Amino acid sequence: METFNMATATLTSKGQITIPVQVRTALGLETGDRVEFVEMEDGKFSIIAASKTVHDLKGLIRKPAQAISIEDMNRAIAAQGAKAR
Repeated sequence: METFNMATATLTSKGQITIPVQVRTALGLETGDRVEFVEMEDGKFSIIAASKTVHDLKGLIRKPAQAISIEDMNRAIAAQGAKAR
C-alpha cells in the first residue's frame, strides 16, 4: 500500500494560502512561479506547476526535416487505422 505525505496550509480571510515548503520543493516552485489547480473528481484538485511559458518550451520538439502534406497525413492515419483493426 502506498503512503503519502500530507502538507497543510491555512486559508486567509483574503483567500490566500502559503504553499508548504515540502510541496514547493517537490513541484520545483520558486518565487513568482504560477500554479494551476485542476479539478479531478468528487471535490478533489491537483496542483500543477505552471511556471513554463510557451517561449520556455521553444526548441523542445524538433521540427520535421520537411513539410508533410495533408494528403500524406491522411494516408498515414488511414494506414495506422487499418493496422489497428
